[in-house]
Amino acid sequence: MTPMTTEKEQTTTAAGSAKRALVGRLSWGLADQAASSMSNFAVGIYVARSLGVTAFGVFSLAWVTYGVVLNVSRGLATDPLTVRFSGVPDASWRGAVARSTGTALGVGAAIGAACLVIGLGLGGRLGPAFVCLGVMLPGLLLQDAWRFAFFAAGNGRKAFVNDVVWGVALVPAMVVAARVDTVAAFVLAWGASAAVAAAYGCLQSGIRPRMSEARGWLREQRDLGYRYLVENVSLSGASQLRAYGLGAIVGVGAVGAVRGAELLMGPFLAVLMGLSLVTVPEAARVLRQAPHRLGPFCLLLGGGQAAAALLWGGALLLLPNRLGDLVLGSVWHSASQLIVPITLGVAGAGLGTGAAAGLRALGAARRSLRSQLFASACYVGGGLGGAAVAGTVGSAWGVATATVSGSAVWWLQLRSALREHRQDSIPEVRTP
Repeated sequence: MTPMTTEKEQTTTAAGSAKRALVGRLSWGLADQAASSMSNFAVGIYVARSLGVTAFGVFSLAWVTYGVVLNVSRGLATDPLTVRFSGVPDASWRGAVARSTGTALGVGAAIGAACLVIGLGLGGRLGPAFVCLGVMLPGLLLQDAWRFAFFAAGNGRKAFVNDVVWGVALVPAMVVAARVDTVAAFVLAWGASAAVAAAYGCLQSGIRPRMSEARGWLREQRDLGYRYLVENVSLSGASQLRAYGLGAIVGVGAVGAVRGAELLMGPFLAVLMGLSLVTVPEAARVLRQAPHRLGPFCLLLGGGQAAAALLWGGALLLLPNRLGDLVLGSVWHSASQLIVPITLGVAGAGLGTGAAAGLRALGAARRSLRSQLFASACYVGGGLGGAAVAGTVGSAWGVATATVSGSAVWWLQLRSALREHRQDSIPEVRTP
């Protein structure tokens, strides 16, 4: 055996091992998202069946508020962590995780205190729900922070186990809440089970969150954190504005039709969210190990998700009406008319996530923020403009057009960022 042959075999073996490791990390991302999605779905169904429509609406307001706060925490705490501390030495990762999780706790404590004050002032059914949410926010945000910390370390198995612990703790908590039969009890049960998983995350990692270093973390990561904060909040805010506007222009039934069509895309969206947990850490690893492969990696990532969305949407178009009625009941008829535009919108979003992962791996927060603000403005404008012109179907097509346009901007920004990175990487040649 010649030395050249041995070297080729070693290279092939190393490449195969790297691919298997990548597939393993992606698989744990999907498994973790499946566990999280199943828990959220089960909570929603259980609370709705236990409390009825009006009380479930109150619970949903608390849930939506949690979603907005979660985006704040991710922008300030965990998004910078996954960009700058994925695949780094263990000592560096542990120090960053202690500060990042401490920041998540601090965000939970600060906004939780505000929810507590607001809840005490509201009274009625909504007031106690917000009081309980305020108490539980630190544990909810810490649990989410552990997920991102484990994926940054390439250890998705621990994130999956943590979400399973939350799901298991939910069972007895929900049973107790059902006996009390109030919205506040269900919010406490949901948050308390998350706190159990958050505490278990400390045992899994052997790291204690340092709230005292949250200010230092925010100062160190301010070039990324505050831009990611605006980016995340604009994303969730655009969706809320479109929903409220659609209800005002067309009617509440239109919102239900759109939500029904989105539920049909639910399994694929769960896959998309699962991949999003690992795309930025993986892109960061590619950038460190083989910078020239980042562009093709992002294209493969985004193109694969777009193709999968189109295939899923095609399968939905072949769904028999009888089966559709079984899944969505009376909502099926109106929702089925939106399958094509919503599929195209999800495909456009999937294509854009590849470029978004690349921009975040490059730390190009200014370009990322610019792209997200443009995409969010297009989303709201297309959704409401389409609703004004052609009702529910027009809104769906407006959003699809806006999403594809936004994806194009993401890719243009990534191309510019890659060009800048290559220029910065070329060593300056000095003449004597």
